[in-house]
Amino acid sequence: MPNDDLRLTELLDELSRLSTEDSTTERGDLDLLETVDLVRAMNAEDRGVPDAVAARAAEIAAAVDGITARFRRGGRLIYIGAGTAGRVGVLDASECPPTFGTDPSMVVGLIAGGETAIRSAVENAEDDADAAERSLRDLDLAERDVVVGISASGRTPYVVGGLRYARRTGALTVAIASNDHSAIGAEADVAIEVTTGPEFISGSTRLKSGTAQKLVVNMLTTLSMIKLGKTYRGVMVDLVATNEKLRARSIRTVSQLAGVGTEEASDALAAADGSVKLALLMLATGADADAAASALAAADGILREAIASLA
Repeated sequence: MPNDDLRLTELLDELSRLSTEDSTTERGDLDLLETVDLVRAMNAEDRGVPDAVAARAAEIAAAVDGITARFRRGGRLIYIGAGTAGRVGVLDASECPPTFGTDPSMVVGLIAGGETAIRSAVENAEDDADAAERSLRDLDLAERDVVVGISASGRTPYVVGGLRYARRTGALTVAIASNDHSAIGAEADVAIEVTTGPEFISGSTRLKSGTAQKLVVNMLTTLSMIKLGKTYRGVMVDLVATNEKLRARSIRTVSQLAGVGTEEASDALAAADGSVKLALLMLATGADADAAASALAAADGILREAIASLA
């Protein structure tokens, strides 16, 4: 048998063992259903995703703790993925700077095929097992960094190759897959295998698998940012006010958390050069901007600890 035919046979056998590739005859009549029944059927499928994520709480917590520790050492979180999985990582990375006031280099998303693949399919890009390594080398991947590989099937060569290289550098490796005993899980220090089962439309892993991936990456960045002190009493306090809405939100945040009027909140923000966290610290302790900034730096940016130090 020619090598190409042998490889195709092996791949077909491999896919046949993946739950994300399964199909079910129970949904064979989808095209005959009324639209509202389609909505209900798809929603019923999606309801199981949060429970599947919850079943991996221990692994997600381990990843969050590892990411937080490396952030504190100046490390980065780097997502790698192809197709939908790659776009999920790129999206999460792009949302961190406006949400948490982070430098864009702190959380990075790499997708097979490069930026073109964010909007358009790049044929065969996910099969290049060396491409992620090249991109990670270009980023000067180091031991203090974290690489999170995302793949619904758990076998994507681009992700396997990237995680394998990341482990050799000593970086923390995390895998997010939708199948148990995944190839990427075997390459990772922490394997988050959220088994969501057959998709509503067989083979379309942008559905339940993609939703699970989004829920997990939301946790990885949001929870690590909480542990880094980017929030206070459940509110974002490191936001960067780059437009009118966010400037108004800054005033509202300071007003609500400090228990002062909007005028006093606005004055405090002006004295704090727009920093919500610094304004809150000044209002809570009566410290001037310089003293508050010093206390905040000494507390590694954790507002609650800075307030206690000046009390």
